[in-house]
Order: sequence, then C-alpha cells, then structure tokens
Amino acid sequence: MQEKLLSNTQTSFDDIKESYAAICENIEKAKSAAGRTDDVRLMAVTKTVDPERINYAIGLGIDLLGENRVQEFMDKREQYSPAEVHFIGGLQTNKVKYIIDKVSMIHSVDNLRLAEEISKRAGQHGLVMDILAEINIGGEGTKGGITPESTGEFCAQVRELPHIRLRGLMTIPPPGCGEDTFEAMQRLFNDLRADKSVNTGAFDTLSMGMSGDYETAVKHGSTIVRIGSGLFGYRKYL
Repeated sequence: MQEKLLSNTQTSFDDIKESYAAICENIEKAKSAAGRTDDVRLMAVTKTVDPERINYAIGLGIDLLGENRVQEFMDKREQYSPAEVHFIGGLQTNKVKYIIDKVSMIHSVDNLRLAEEISKRAGQHGLVMDILAEINIGGEGTKGGITPESTGEFCAQVRELPHIRLRGLMTIPPPGCGEDTFEAMQRLFNDLRADKSVNTGAFDTLSMGMSGDYETAVKHGSTIVRIGSGLFGYRKYL
C-alpha cells in the first residue's frame, strides 16, 4: 500500500547546507572517537524529496543517493544531477527489472528468491550487481530481514549466484535500542568478513545508521549512513 504524505516540512536550501555541514562534522567526530581512519559515506535518502532540493544537496558535495520506491525513483531519476544511486527500500521481484541497470547497489536483499531474480536480470544486462544482505538485528516481527543466526548460510548461498557481488550487510536497528544492538551488528559483520566462505575479497560495506542514530552507527563500524530527515526535514505519512 502506497503511503500518503500528510505534511512536508522540507527545509530551505540554507537549512540543508547547515545540516549537511553539521552531519559531516558529527561523522568525523564519531570516527575520531572510535579511532577510525577509513571512509564513511553519507547517503542522502531522497524519499518524497523534490529534485531541486536533491540537486542542491549534490551541489554541496553529496555524491550518493538512496531511493526507497521504484516508481518514485523512475519518475525523478532523469531530473537528478550526476550522483551514484543505491536502492534501499523493500524490493519486489517483479520490480527488479526496472532498476537493475539504473542503480549501483541494492541494500535490501533478504531472501534467496529476490537474490536469484537480481542475478538473472543483471545477467541479461551483462552486469554484476553489488548487493547487501538485510539483517533483522532486533528480531522485529514487523520488519523484513534475515535473522542473525541464518545470515552466514544465506550469504554463502548468495555468493554462488553468478551476477551478484555480495558487498556486506544492511540493517535498521529498532528505534531507541541500546548500543549493544549496534555492537551485535558490528560483530556479525566482522565475523562474516573473516569467513572465507562468504568473503571473497569484496565484503567491505556495513550500511547502518539513520538520522537519529548515525553517530552510534559510525562508532560501531558503519561505512554508509543513510540520512533523510536529518538533511531534508521531516515528512509525516498516513
């Protein structure tokens, strides 16, 4: 069911600029506190955001966009300034064909049937699609995602598909969860990265952290933080 946008309090260009600077500063502080020297990518999540504001954010230096909805992405994509796009929302198998040659990574892969369809469609285009396995780290019944206990088996199966490259893991921790949840996700990622049946040299991405928890996520190894409302303002849905 399509969500209905009830109100839109997207920020002004000046507010976006100020928020972007603050987020970048906070990421660097979180990296420093964790003793990290590697890169953390800031993804601008563009659900319901108009192309004008998206392009303004790109002009500030953002080079990675996150799209949640296939149809919205298809409607807006030709209006974007050049930027890399990842698909981060729930993806039905019958929608894979529309985005397979238009995004560089799919974050929300949580079942083998979807992975197989992505591999099939990528093969038809002569591509190898980068994907992340989505993990339900909080065990929430209302969310998709693979259980932590079955992640190793799932990743080993996905690795065998010919037109997929498993780059790592993605998760949405429960709202208000403790830091131990982020620690558990970091351990799972590190364990799989050390597992040669899963990691063939490209397992390097942990997509974790959104507007309300990205600093904690960076502390615990996230390499991509997905920021929507913290950058573009809050939207209320029915």
